[in-house]
Amino acid sequence: MQPRQVAERPQQPAPREQRQPQPQAQPRPVPEPRPHPLQQEAPRARPAQTWRPPADELRAPPRAPAQQPLANGFNLEQRLRGAAHDESRARPRAHPPHVPVPREGILAADGLQKNYGGRRVVNDVSIDVMRGEAVGILGPNGAGKTTCFYMVTGLVEPDAGHISLDGHDVTKLPMYRRARLGIGYLPQEASIFRGLNVENNLLAVLEVVEPDKRRRRQRLEELLDEFSIQHIRKSPSIALSGGERRRVEIARALATNPHYMLLDEPFAGIDPIAVGDIRALVRHLTQRGIGVLITDHNVRETLGLVDRAYIIHSGSVLMEGTPEEIVESEEVRRLYLGEEFRL
Repeated sequence: MQPRQVAERPQQPAPREQRQPQPQAQPRPVPEPRPHPLQQEAPRARPAQTWRPPADELRAPPRAPAQQPLANGFNLEQRLRGAAHDESRARPRAHPPHVPVPREGILAADGLQKNYGGRRVVNDVSIDVMRGEAVGILGPNGAGKTTCFYMVTGLVEPDAGHISLDGHDVTKLPMYRRARLGIGYLPQEASIFRGLNVENNLLAVLEVVEPDKRRRRQRLEELLDEFSIQHIRKSPSIALSGGERRRVEIARALATNPHYMLLDEPFAGIDPIAVGDIRALVRHLTQRGIGVLITDHNVRETLGLVDRAYIIHSGSVLMEGTPEEIVESEEVRRLYLGEEFRL
């Protein structure tokens, strides 16, 4: 008999505390994705060195000494302005007409140009008017004088050129902004408020520019006395004559205290007696130190009133000078006035 084999028992695992710790597998590092060749960061540029002026240029300029008033109440700056005012009368101009030069006490237009339908109606026109003088813009029909005048007032925008008011560029300013800066405008058509009497015509403007009621009434009485319209203060505006209407319109324009008055055809549609009133009114304005710019077809009356005049012919300035110089010019006589013209 063969002895019975006894199966070997499987080995029991060792107790938990006797087990050898098995090394844990470390996670494989994930490689970083490579950037696309088109997305690779460009090399950083070196910072540009900013320019700095020398130390001596960073110092503040020395302060100008305070101006001391002179004995007559005017300081040195006012004297210098007066000298520049006198020097600006010299002719010819010392600067090109298309380059604006800041000037105090003067309304100037330099190098004005205007085209309509591909046709140039104003070509490089330069005009100016100083405070206290009357200047006329004259010329034949279609010469461009009215367009020049409207560009100064702000009714027409120039295609080229500059307009300055006491050294400030007003070329792009609308008409109402120019009025606030000191330009008064009297159109050819009647501008009086027909539904109001004379007094209320003036008050309509004074209520806008003068908030104080007492000073407003005082200013009203001054204007009524200044233009001799006290006796018609309660008259309806539609009952006024041509000369009375012009006086009321100018008085109302002066309520805004302008430095310059632009008169469009002031002699149009008035009788001979009213012509004398207009002449007296313009002289009164210049005596107040207001510059007056006039355009009119009445050549004789205008030349008899202004200090200087510009003759516009074919869109350009044919001549500029005193009335006597203009009348004596052979070219102006040949192209505009005629040989028989006399002042």
